[in-house]
Amino acid sequence: MTDVTQNNTPRKILVTSALPYANGSIHMGHLLEYIQTDIWVRFQKMRGELCTYVCADDTHGTAIMLKAEQMGITPEALINDVNQEHQEDFRRFNIAFDNYYSTHSEENREISSYIYLKNRAKGHITTRNISQLFDPEKELFLADRFVKGGCPKCGAEDQYGDNCEVCSATYDAHELKNPHSTISGATPVEKESEHYFFNLPNFQDMLAEWIRAGHLQEEVANKLSEWFEAGLKPWDISRDAPYFGFEIPEAPGKYFYVWLDAPIGYMASFKNLCERRDDLDFDSYWGKDSTAELYHFIGKDIVNFHALFWPALLSGADLRTPSGIFVHGFLTVNGEKMSKSRGTFIKASTYLNHLDPEYLRYYFAAKLNKRVNDLDLNFEDFSQRVNSDLVGKLVNIASRSAGFIYKKFDGQLSSEVTEGELIATFQNAAGDIAGYYEDREFGKAIREIMSLADIANQYVDEKKPWVLAKEEGQEKAVQDICSTAINLYRLLVLYLKPVLPTLAEKSEAFLNIEALSWNDKDTLLTSHQINKFKPLMTRIEQEKIDAMIAESKAESQSNVTPAKATAAESVNNASQEAIADEIEFNDFSKVDLRVARIVKAQSVEKADKLLQLTLDIGEEKTRNVFAGIKSAYQAEELEGRLTVMVANLKPRKMRFGISEGMVLAAGPGGKEIWILNPDEGAKPGMRIQ
Repeated sequence: MTDVTQNNTPRKILVTSALPYANGSIHMGHLLEYIQTDIWVRFQKMRGELCTYVCADDTHGTAIMLKAEQMGITPEALINDVNQEHQEDFRRFNIAFDNYYSTHSEENREISSYIYLKNRAKGHITTRNISQLFDPEKELFLADRFVKGGCPKCGAEDQYGDNCEVCSATYDAHELKNPHSTISGATPVEKESEHYFFNLPNFQDMLAEWIRAGHLQEEVANKLSEWFEAGLKPWDISRDAPYFGFEIPEAPGKYFYVWLDAPIGYMASFKNLCERRDDLDFDSYWGKDSTAELYHFIGKDIVNFHALFWPALLSGADLRTPSGIFVHGFLTVNGEKMSKSRGTFIKASTYLNHLDPEYLRYYFAAKLNKRVNDLDLNFEDFSQRVNSDLVGKLVNIASRSAGFIYKKFDGQLSSEVTEGELIATFQNAAGDIAGYYEDREFGKAIREIMSLADIANQYVDEKKPWVLAKEEGQEKAVQDICSTAINLYRLLVLYLKPVLPTLAEKSEAFLNIEALSWNDKDTLLTSHQINKFKPLMTRIEQEKIDAMIAESKAESQSNVTPAKATAAESVNNASQEAIADEIEFNDFSKVDLRVARIVKAQSVEKADKLLQLTLDIGEEKTRNVFAGIKSAYQAEELEGRLTVMVANLKPRKMRFGISEGMVLAAGPGGKEIWILNPDEGAKPGMRIQ
């Protein structure tokens, strides 16, 4: 366990969490990281350290550009709206950033250019022509996630351009069979362009030493060693226009790849804060000779960017490298990957509609450690643990003692401590608990705190103040017992304050004390006036969990999309987010929904997902529509069925023909796509009101 003995000089600590991407909402998988980081930062601040926590939205890339285009707004408007949503979710979960910013900022542009030019001057930047798949309709180069086709190894259809989800093979997008752009549906062509590369092999020796110098968990360092066995390769840091991001200096039409300027966003957010805080100096934290501590909390899926590319870029620019990179695993729900169809892909805002954020903070803390293991959110265990620990144990100590103090002694605690040895046991536990927090062994800290809560409840049970209160001459004994219990409760709340800031704030008000700091463990409340006790936390009800899951499932199923040949869905697929953007009623009223009879349905040659539908909507002329529902329906089973279509959608030219509308369908994808069926009494052409 780390020695956290304090000295008189506060540590200078800068902490970051990974930047959430700006094309989707915050969900519970994200929250695992931000809650973990926030607990650690709050602990440091309670101990008087100069600890600063910054973050930002990751705002650049093709996905942002395409989503904004689909919404009919600018990328700047999109990222601004998402930034406000993200900040509100974080605020309600008590994630206390010192600054939350955006990578689309002048500070980030300047620092990115500075780091690039410094590395270029040292010979770490090279250029060469590469061949990529190009969408001739959208006129843009396609990243691997925007290309699909048949796996070149096993033949499985509908696989992305870098790996097969069926046989796990990895390959180049050029090798796909019958590839198509997920943005337009067009067949991509090969096209050459000049790209800029960061010469990572120049840092092979430096990185090999750095990853073994205590900056990483051992299992992370071991995994990264595999990169060195094959030899490090140059890293492509450029993308061609059109692209939403920063143009590379002296390279018109070339843009920094999003993963170059994203981590630099940490620096930009901190620099923005430094401009508003006199106690922070940018160079003293990021200069090569900095003695400040710098820590990144990240998920295991982005280790290579943070532990290889990032320290190499910083070193090449004569800047300091991170003191530590703290890697965590993924979140599963009820033992399985988060699922939209099961309702377990839960947005932060959906959770907040039903449950107290402190419940989730506590549950994550109780299961977190410093390893890279995945964490499972089991809802049965979740409710039992919160109800037992927080309501049944912790709050119970205060509720069963405060009433006697307030009613019988006018809220006045005893003038002396009568259980010095018991109190000392609680105070002496502070060192171990602090060590656990410092080492990110939050689960151990919670177990230690809850074992103390058991001792406190056992003490009250043995002393039975409710029995003594009925006996003559036992008034002082009752006051002493309940005063001891209140002091024990205060210490427990102090230890839990990094995890449960709202409960701590409510408890401070009830106890009539100033905000608790770690050193307050050494003092006790004697001859002190407390306020009337009010319920501090209620039990989790299963009905609320069920309602949350139901709402999450409904949100997913209401995310109605057309065939997967549209830009909107390819962006949603790439980000794996369920996004529901608000529109005005007048916008919705423009949509003409009509009942349509499927006269004919047939497969589309060289299209993996499309069916060609001939629709009768009561007009003299039938409508031709391409719908991306082939994975869920055989063509013959659709003929004769009624469905719902958008009848006034502007016809769209596709490489397979003209699509004259849109069939409405819902579902998470694959075989789980359901076309919307009106009642049997409906007639073709009938308007849906």
